[in-house]
Amino acid sequence: MNKLSAFLRGPGGRGMAIGLALLLVQAIAIVFAPWIAPYSPVTADPLNALLPPSWQHLFGTDVSGMDIFSRVIYATRINLLISVTAVAFAFALGVPIGLVIGYYRGWASSLAMRLFDFVQSFPVFVLGMVLVSVMGQEIWNVAIVLAVLFTPVFARLIRAEVLSLRERPFTAAARCSGATDIDIMFRHILPNALTPAIVQISISIGMAILLTAGLSFVGAGVRMPVPEWGLMVSNGAQQMILGIWWVALFPGLAIVFSVLTFALLGDSAKQKFDPHSRTLP
Repeated sequence: MNKLSAFLRGPGGRGMAIGLALLLVQAIAIVFAPWIAPYSPVTADPLNALLPPSWQHLFGTDVSGMDIFSRVIYATRINLLISVTAVAFAFALGVPIGLVIGYYRGWASSLAMRLFDFVQSFPVFVLGMVLVSVMGQEIWNVAIVLAVLFTPVFARLIRAEVLSLRERPFTAAARCSGATDIDIMFRHILPNALTPAIVQISISIGMAILLTAGLSFVGAGVRMPVPEWGLMVSNGAQQMILGIWWVALFPGLAIVFSVLTFALLGDSAKQKFDPHSRTLP
């Protein structure tokens, strides 16, 4: 407990504490959604369509009569499942790729970098729409597409660190002691190269949430009646001009809440683990 208090009192501790508190709220929504949500998130009730917020429907109902509060709670599962899964796969793929192409310099490394340049030369959102349209508008397809888009980010971060670390004296000492390339890469270089990639995880999850919501907003993500924040905002945007503001407002606030959570965690992690980012008080 004392170690945790000392950790939170250090650089970026306040932002870390706030971010963890917001993350805890979302974790509670994910785990206890069936008990928190008063209605089914996918059952339509046309007789109660577009009801304003009330004690019976805290966030009102949408055009199909579905309870918005229940859908926002369940959408936390969908959005975070897609985002966290995508970033986890991107991290698992990008780290070893970046380690190998940073340690071994040759035509394979150059080919991988040109492939990353090609992928990142397209606008992320446009490329995401194309890939999801080709693969199909399913939850796991969206996660796979986001993993493909984020893999070059982690690979480049690790490669940049490895290019520096492979020339350090401790690497030469390990090589002189008879260590193999595998030992040098995974026992000596990788532990010292992971910090930027770990910091990038929170930032990438926030970006993945925005991309997931954006794809669904334009009709290229998941489909109705799946509860997803961007899809809910898209359905409610059409009624905004008629003064029916609650359909789009509450899922939009949920997106802001979730992205802010991971932005705070990412910024605080950068201050704590990256000494170059720390500023004097």
